[in-house]
Amino acid sequence: MSSPDAGPERRSTLTCPLCGTQTTETMPTDACQYFYDCPGCGAVLRPKPGDCCVFCSWGSVPCPPVQAARRAGQPPATCPPR
Repeated sequence: MSSPDAGPERRSTLTCPLCGTQTTETMPTDACQYFYDCPGCGAVLRPKPGDCCVFCSWGSVPCPPVQAARRAGQPPATCPPR
């Protein structure tokens, strides 16, 4: 677990909702990742409605902007625009 002064956690384990394959990936800090190709079954994962990226929907750790908002006690953030 990161200290409060540390930057956002950059690693998140994505779990495919179709086949259960888990893959740990490094999240970008400057853009959303809207699509992810599951290495297990080939499905293209997309964010759930209301989520900004695949990490917020299918990851073990939400994206860096959402982490920052939670640490600051603010409403959930969205990823920066591309």
